[in-house]
Formats: sequence, C-alpha cells, structure tokens
Amino acid sequence: MHRHRELCERAVDPLEIAAGLEAHGLTDRTAARYRHRDVFSLAEELYARVPGIVREPDAPPPPRAGRGTEARAGWTLLALLPGAACLATVGLLRATEGVLGGGARSVVTGAGALLVLLGLRLCLRRGPLRAESRPIGAATVYGCWLLGYAMYGEGLLAQVMSGGPDGGWAGDPAPLLGLALAVAPAAWCAHLFSVHAHRKLAGSRALEEFGAGVRPVLLGVVALFLCALLVLLSLAGLAHGTGGVPAAATALGVLLFLARLLTVHGFHEPANTGLAAACAVEVAAPALVLAGRLPGLDPLARPVDAVVAAAGTGTVPTLACGAAALGLLIHAAVALSRASAHATARADTK
Repeated sequence: MHRHRELCERAVDPLEIAAGLEAHGLTDRTAARYRHRDVFSLAEELYARVPGIVREPDAPPPPRAGRGTEARAGWTLLALLPGAACLATVGLLRATEGVLGGGARSVVTGAGALLVLLGLRLCLRRGPLRAESRPIGAATVYGCWLLGYAMYGEGLLAQVMSGGPDGGWAGDPAPLLGLALAVAPAAWCAHLFSVHAHRKLAGSRALEEFGAGVRPVLLGVVALFLCALLVLLSLAGLAHGTGGVPAAATALGVLLFLARLLTVHGFHEPANTGLAAACAVEVAAPALVLAGRLPGLDPLARPVDAVVAAAGTGTVPTLACGAAALGLLIHAAVALSRASAHATARADTK
C-alpha cells in the first residue's frame, strides 16, 4: 500500500490498479505472498483500503446509447475521408485524361494528396486510431516513405537495375487507393479489438487468463483487417486495369495497421522500429545496386539482382514490409496481452 499509494489513490476502479501493478512487474505468484490468489484480488483490496483523492462519491450516470452511436458515426465518417479524397482524385484524373496538360495534372495530384493527408490526420486524432498527442516525428517520415515507395518504388528499382535512373517513371496509384480505402476497416478493427479486450479484462480473474483470452482476439482482428484489405486492393486494381492483389501493398497495409495498433496502446518505440526496418530494406535495395557499379563492389548488388530476377521488383517491398509486419505481430501478441496495455479506455472508441 505504501509503495503503490499514488496509483491506488488515483485509480477509478480495481482494474486500473491491477494493470498498474502488472506494469510494475507484479505477477499472480507475487500476489500469493500477500495471501491473495491473483493480482486482481490484491487490487480489489488495495482499492478498498486506500482512500481515493480524485474519485467521485457517486458513480456517474451511464452514457446514453445514442451518444455512443453518434461517436462511432463521427469517427467512422472521419475514417472514410482519406479513401473518399483519394477516390475523387483518381476519378478526376481519369475523367480528364487527354484534356489536362502535365502541369495541371500534377496540380490535381498534389491537391488530392494533400486532401488525403489532411483526412488521415483528422482520422488519427479521433476514434480508435487516436494515440496520445505527439509532434510530427519519425513515424510520419517512415509512413510517408513507405507509401511513396508503394507508388514509385518498383519503377525506380527497375530503372536502377537497367542502368538508370534516366528521367521520370510512372507511378502506380492503385496500391495507394486501396490503402486509403482501408483506413475505415482499420478503425473498426481497432475498435473491435479495444471493446473485446476490455470485456476480457473485466471478466478475467488472473493475468494469465486475460492474456490467453485476448491473443485470439488480436489474431482474429488482424485476419479480419487482412480480408478487408485484400478486397479493397483487388477492387482498386480492377479500377486501374491491373488486376490481381499486389503482395507488397498487402504487406504494407498489415504493417501500418499493426504499427498504429501498438502506438494506440502506448508502444511507440516497437512500432517505429518495425517501420524503420522496412524503410531501411527499401532504401538499401537501390543503394546496393548503385554501389555495385563501383569497381570491385559488384558483389553488393548480387543479392538484389537474385531476388528481382527470381520474383520481380515487387519482391523487395514485400519482403521488407512482410518481415516487419511479422515481427510487429509477434511483439503485439505479447505486449497487447498484458492488462496494463488496456488500463485506460477512451470514450471516443465506444
């Protein structure tokens, strides 16, 4: 009680104390030394014995059902903004093909990209994808690079391997369209994970029980998002006449979703590490090819040449984002199965 007095005084329920104790390294075995069967039981006694300094004397009335529905409708509309802006931009470019000049099309593309970024920023500031306020940092830079490579990277790598780059190269907007449309399913999948995790937390009586119950929820949510992403990428490809589902864009979408899910629950560093690793591989591929042109350094380009010769230029971003996504999934299965990762529920995710 003395060691964790501040935590107990500021807690609004025993679950918050249990999550805090777990974050400080206490386990059910430790709780047994205090004659409690688990951390949850110990937290209940601490909550009852330590007077709170910010607790209300009476529980507030439960929110009306309409408020929760309005909140969900609000962040759902925000999550649709990036896809709508991207879809409108692509549609305008297709409708004005052969009418607008190169400069005018560049202006339309730039304005559309700006609208997509503004819509994405609004979406990330409210709802299930909202994390604690932070200035624009490394994650933003990594995300912009990965999205830029998804559109122009394969063309750049192909030119570098053929002796270039020599002049401009066309980008493929289909992956970006599919990823922009996938923001809404990502928000709903994050919402479902948060809701089910808190239900598991409220119904669990031991930390191991909660962890065992929340891991299948995480895997199910990731699988649900993957299914939605595959459908949207397929539709985006059909709209541009390319057909098929690009594996690189699929891996990138899962990577961005897992990184944001970890960030929402306070694990900024692992999320940034996964994004940085994918960026490093994508940067290294053309850099190694260019370095291989120097006298005596041709072995540096051989790994990239072998990978591209075997499966094409899209293999590089697929391997980069796929490996990073797998690493984040393994980390999330451990980190998000802790009660301390779900200690604070946000009203705007309901």
